[in-house]
Amino acid sequence: MNLSADLARPAMPKFFSLPVLRKTLHWSVWGLFNALALYLVVALYAQQQIAFALLGLVVTGLASFIFISKRTYAHRYIYPALAGMLVFVIFPLLYTVGIGFTNYSGSNLLSFEQAQRYHLNQTYLAGERHAFGLHRDVQGQLRLRVEAGEQGALVSPPLVGDPAASEPLDLAPASAVELGEALPLREVIQHRAELERWVLRSSQGELLRLYGLREVAAVKPLYRLLDGGDLQNTRSGEVLSANWDSGFYVDSHGNQVAPGFTVYAGWSNFAKVLSDPSIRAPFLEIFVWTVAFAGLTVLFTLAVGLLLASLLQWEMVGGKAFYRVMLILPYAVPAFISILVFRGLFNQNFGEINLMLDSLFGVRPDWFSDPTLARGMILLVNTWLGYPYMLLLCMGLLQAIPRDLYEASAMDGATPLDNLLKITLPLLIKPLAPLLIASFAFNFNNFVLITLLTRGGPDIIGATTPAGTTDLLVSYTYRIAFQDSGQNFALAAAIATLIFLVVGGMAWLNLKLSKVKV
Repeated sequence: MNLSADLARPAMPKFFSLPVLRKTLHWSVWGLFNALALYLVVALYAQQQIAFALLGLVVTGLASFIFISKRTYAHRYIYPALAGMLVFVIFPLLYTVGIGFTNYSGSNLLSFEQAQRYHLNQTYLAGERHAFGLHRDVQGQLRLRVEAGEQGALVSPPLVGDPAASEPLDLAPASAVELGEALPLREVIQHRAELERWVLRSSQGELLRLYGLREVAAVKPLYRLLDGGDLQNTRSGEVLSANWDSGFYVDSHGNQVAPGFTVYAGWSNFAKVLSDPSIRAPFLEIFVWTVAFAGLTVLFTLAVGLLLASLLQWEMVGGKAFYRVMLILPYAVPAFISILVFRGLFNQNFGEINLMLDSLFGVRPDWFSDPTLARGMILLVNTWLGYPYMLLLCMGLLQAIPRDLYEASAMDGATPLDNLLKITLPLLIKPLAPLLIASFAFNFNNFVLITLLTRGGPDIIGATTPAGTTDLLVSYTYRIAFQDSGQNFALAAAIATLIFLVVGGMAWLNLKLSKVKV
């Protein structure tokens, strides 16, 4: 009977089968994702963000290929990591390198079209100024009421539509329109961007534009566009020409007219780092100090960590668990807190360290003013911050060394120094080598320590860029890009590219050593 009922039941349409539904859902999600992504790409392109639009197109196209093609089925599980690498690593790297080949700076932020549009939007006052009020009529539409002096009060037509495509609005006598109370200033400010685009025409033919938040005035464009992209001053007749070497419009006397625009500068920024004495000298000094700082930090932290780990392995030492917790404690405290504490301790006037030295020896070292003392202070603080990491590594590796080796060396009359040089270090150096290189690369770019402790000071005398004797290359680059009055982003990008080459070489060496270890 049940079999007869099953046979009599109508078959489910093929459209509602599970494989078809899954396939339909799959293609629907794919189509929705691509539609949203293409909309974002078009929006970025419309905003003239060509590089970001291209990035979105690459990421979207790669995703579509990987998730559609059967040959790339396994790669879809790796794609999120690949997309993250494209967006957050490769693209910023290429973008930074590209900036290094331009004159991009605080004075040359705009594109040529944006700089040209800025000049064409400049106006000058060509008539009297008139007070205005923003009102709503009985239909709730916005209108301007202008006090036109002898002409009396005038009112505009409703401010509707596209101002850029509209003809100038003819003003009519205010008695012809019933208006409400004038809107408060905060609402005028809210509509300011729209009001700036409207042009009003008085009964005498004057073209009036917004002039401040309370007045309109007869203003005229200061420049008009000529063939070839040059600009002519409508008042003086002087012609501004685009200089593609400096990235500025210049007048007949060669004077630059701000704002500038971004142009291709070739290898000039890289050449400036290596050839300009006022930049090359501080750059080389900072480079040498950066390498010395990273190398000495690794050496000091390894020495302290290995010494303490060896002491904790000594059988005669009691309370090892307590000592381990106390010695690793600096690693648990956020680094920026420790750095700020040390900054207070080393204060030249009120710091506890100078107060103690003054009471014992009668000296108050200038920790932040003397280059040698400032560098020594930085190494001391960074050793304190970094030794717990080395301590943890060495404790684990020391436990892996067979105790028989030390017992045999003791029977041969070896000293602790002999054990260190002939047993401990040779067995530790190979597994530690990749970690030491990683620590060197990290300290090579230790931006937080320098910024919070010394801010790069004391300054290097004679440098044309903001450079300090305790600056690392990364903090030096940051100061050039964001703390200099010129904000030379292009020069900073060129230096950042050089830093990438150095750190990239270290990463390659680290991988090679890790591969040998494996």
